[in-house]
Formats: sequence, structure tokens, C-alpha cells
Amino acid sequence: MPRYKLILEYDGAPFVGWQRQENGLSVQEALEGALFEMTGARVTAHGAGRTDAGVHALGQVAHVHLERDWTPFRLGEGLNALLHPHPVAIVSADRVGDEFDARRSASARHYLYRVVNRRAPLTLQRGAAWRVKPRLDAEAMHAAARVLIGRHDFSTFRDSQCQANSPIRTLDRLDVRREGDDVLFEASARSFLHRQVRSMVGTLVEVGAGRWSAGDFKAAFEAADRSRCGPVAPPHGLYLVRVDYAEK
Repeated sequence: MPRYKLILEYDGAPFVGWQRQENGLSVQEALEGALFEMTGARVTAHGAGRTDAGVHALGQVAHVHLERDWTPFRLGEGLNALLHPHPVAIVSADRVGDEFDARRSASARHYLYRVVNRRAPLTLQRGAAWRVKPRLDAEAMHAAARVLIGRHDFSTFRDSQCQANSPIRTLDRLDVRREGDDVLFEASARSFLHRQVRSMVGTLVEVGAGRWSAGDFKAAFEAADRSRCGPVAPPHGLYLVRVDYAEK
């Protein structure tokens, strides 16, 4: 059975997340529905990351097994036509070997969190970023975030419903920078705990707003205690930007 790698972009607002659930429509279910319409076969789409309800993607990756060969161009075009009007697009489709696994083969996942730092309500960016009214100090947040880089126990930033076997993760990057009214948080790691990025961002915003010091942030992190986490940033500012795979 031929295997295909799909790169997807989607607006997470109308979905309960990537993974199929009983309480609403998921991105996985929308994609699998389009695959059924196109191929006539029930296919499971395996995603690289289980984005939460409301979280967006610019470069989610999935793999699927199909019963017959399709040219990647025809597969992508057909799925895009059938996914309408859902806000999901197949950005690219490629034939891959059977050893490729969208989740297990991933070497790095890259997330962006967007804060719009202004008092005026959002209009064009509504649902696409988190508006924070108090002026944020991006340099202070970037400096405080340095303590998170490397291999650590991230229990403070681990959701209570997280199903990972261990809270230990290696964070390769967490940069904070300002571009006009936008404050951008860029995080990279091979894998993340459930709601880890949103927990880190929400807590760093406490530093940027002057409510926490860098010392407060460091102490909360080193406590490895979920009750020490600051407010969790809302899902609509988070984007899965890209998933990397090691060269074979």
C-alpha cells in the first residue's frame, strides 16, 4: 500500500483539535472524511502533533496509507476540493517510504505564539492572536526564558491531563521578540508536553507585564509543581509552524 506525507495548514477555531473526539469535529476527522470521499476507503490519518482545540497550524504533517497509487498533485488537489468549506488546506503531498511516520520520525517541532500587545480590540487578527493590553517587556521575557533551555523537568508547565510518561523534555529554543505591536514567542523541541508552550508563554507574560520577576519565574519552574504555573495562554495565539525530519 503506498504511503503519502501530507503537509496541512488549518484554522483551529472550528475544531476540537487535531485528534478525533466524540465532542465535535476534529481536523483528523475532516481529513479522513475527504480521503473517504476521494478513495472510497476508510483511512486513518496519523498526525505529527495533537494540536488542541483552537490551535492553528501552518505546517502540520500527517501520513496515510492508500490502497492505490495517486500522483501527489492529484491527491492534494482532490483533497483540497473535498475539504471545502472546512478551513483546512493540503499545502503539499508527497509519496514516501513505509518507514516514514509523521509522529515517530519527527526530529523537531516548531511552534509560534503570537501576542498582539495593544489596548485596541483586534479586528482582522481576531481569533489569530492573543491581545494583551499592558505594555510587555520582550527583552525581560526573553532573558527569563533562558532558564528553560536544555533538558529539564517541565512539570510546572505540564497540563494535569498530560498523558506523557515523563515530564522530562529538552527545549532547544524559546525566543521572544517584538515586531511593532506583535510579541512573538518561538519554541522548538523534539517533543512537547500537553499545553507546555501555552503554559510557558502565559507565565512569561507575567514577567513581561512586571507582575513577576525573573527570579519568580525561575523559582516556579524549578519547583516542578503545576500549581506554580502562571495563567495559561489561550489557544488561538498558537501555531504549529513546521515539523522537521532527519535525512535518511
